[in-house]
Amino acid sequence: MADEKKSKQRHRTMVLESMYPVLALMLILVACVELCDAATVVDVYRLIQYDISGVPFGSRFSSLNHHAASISFQRGADLSRSVLILPLRELDIGFVQEYISQKQSLGGLLILLPQTFRPGNVGGGNLISETEGFRKLLAQLEKILVHGNIPFPVYFAFENEETDAMLADVKKNDALGQQATATTGGYKLVISVSEPRKVASPTITNIQGWLPGSRAEGDSNQLPTIAVVASYDTFGAAPALSVGSDSNGSGVVALLEVARLFSILFSNPKTRGRYNLLFALTSGGPYNYEGTQKWLKSLDQRMRESIDYAICLNSVGSWDNELLVHVSKPPDNAYIKQIFEGFSNVAEDLGFQVALKHKKINISNLRVAWEHEQFSRLRVTAATLSELSTPPELLESAGSLSDTRQLMSEDAIIKGVKLVAESLARHIYGHQGKDIKIFADDSSLAVNPFYVRSWLDLLSQTPRVAPFLSKNEPLIMALKKELEDYTAEVSVQHESLDGSFTFYDSTKASLNIYQVASVTFDLLLLLVLGSYLIVLFSFLVITTRGLDDLISLFRRPPSRKVKMA
Repeated sequence: MADEKKSKQRHRTMVLESMYPVLALMLILVACVELCDAATVVDVYRLIQYDISGVPFGSRFSSLNHHAASISFQRGADLSRSVLILPLRELDIGFVQEYISQKQSLGGLLILLPQTFRPGNVGGGNLISETEGFRKLLAQLEKILVHGNIPFPVYFAFENEETDAMLADVKKNDALGQQATATTGGYKLVISVSEPRKVASPTITNIQGWLPGSRAEGDSNQLPTIAVVASYDTFGAAPALSVGSDSNGSGVVALLEVARLFSILFSNPKTRGRYNLLFALTSGGPYNYEGTQKWLKSLDQRMRESIDYAICLNSVGSWDNELLVHVSKPPDNAYIKQIFEGFSNVAEDLGFQVALKHKKINISNLRVAWEHEQFSRLRVTAATLSELSTPPELLESAGSLSDTRQLMSEDAIIKGVKLVAESLARHIYGHQGKDIKIFADDSSLAVNPFYVRSWLDLLSQTPRVAPFLSKNEPLIMALKKELEDYTAEVSVQHESLDGSFTFYDSTKASLNIYQVASVTFDLLLLLVLGSYLIVLFSFLVITTRGLDDLISLFRRPPSRKVKMA
């Protein structure tokens, strides 16, 4: 009796053991149903998130886990469980405004940009023409996104074969009215990142270089100083894409080349001028030129009082025939007249024009429109040289997504460098009004197009939104080293950004795109597989152990009382 019991128990154990491979196979198949669709990974760039005096702006969320949808649906459709894929080529500004301003439900927004807007992309003639067509549209979109309080994740990505194929499929299904859901299948977009956190103690960094002039023998008076200044940081809808090739990469490139040229002149005691030259790369430009203000206040009072005038360079990389000289003091001011006449004479010799634009400062208004206004507020004569006729609004046109390399003109920057360098040289050496070209093209003091192009390329690939730059950022170190090569007494100043601005991290992520089948299909497939496996298992047990063993697996075991009996 005991042997019979042991035999049955052994048989049952063997049958159960034979089930393990089958169960493992079933689990693998079930997993395949869910995961068999390969994921495409795409780099995406998050819309900026920030606060001004506690008021929230930008996108307030970062995680995504919804099905993809296109703009094929009617306006007002409930897309609370969908990520709307919106190519810039098909942008409907009204549609975006409706979902943002009226707080309509949307699971997320993915904006696809043409490859021409990728940082560092030089492009050809056709690409430049295409970019010009989209630039204004993108500027409108950025304005809406940056100044809105958006209660869903917003990301930017660049068009490629994978995104184009996905969008074509999504449009096809949406056109049939089959919005992607768990039951209908489609594409699922997933971004798994932690919720954004405040950037702790964001800093702005100023870099200053000094070229000392030559004193006359026995002269103990302090030499006058001319300052050349450019703000190097940017602000745009996506911090990880805001390279600001023109605003203000072009100004930085022009300043570096002017510094290089004068370092050659000042390296020889015979050609060293009786002026000091002060070069400053400032940060905080988009935030009321806060870095410029703090840098000026950090200067020794005697140094500040020695500044004859300052020239600020802002957006000089995309113009044809005319540059503007923006000033705060009245045009009939003697110093302003002198500066403007110097620029006008040089511009005429170079074959283009400059025009004077006067804008009075409202001291009671904290908004600083141009960089030179920070000088003017401290009673230092200054002007801004720019292609822009009007100052950009706060946090606008300061390195937007459309401000990229392919729209820059190296010739425009070179002309700007010649204008500044020749004007300064004529003023320093007393050659005002004379047709003298110190930086002639065929001389050792000629502007170096390769140098201009190299720095423009580097800046056009480097996002420079100040709160996301560390004190030891490679770009900051590179700018410092460059000034060290051409100037003396280079110093770096770190300051805290105005506390009214709060920024949040999580600026870049990876988007996983899954093509998933519908739940109905999954359930049907599972049912078919399950039935097949049950039949297969039954067949194996019957052929190897017999029908009785199969039945015993499902037979209810005898109660304890029966066993005792």
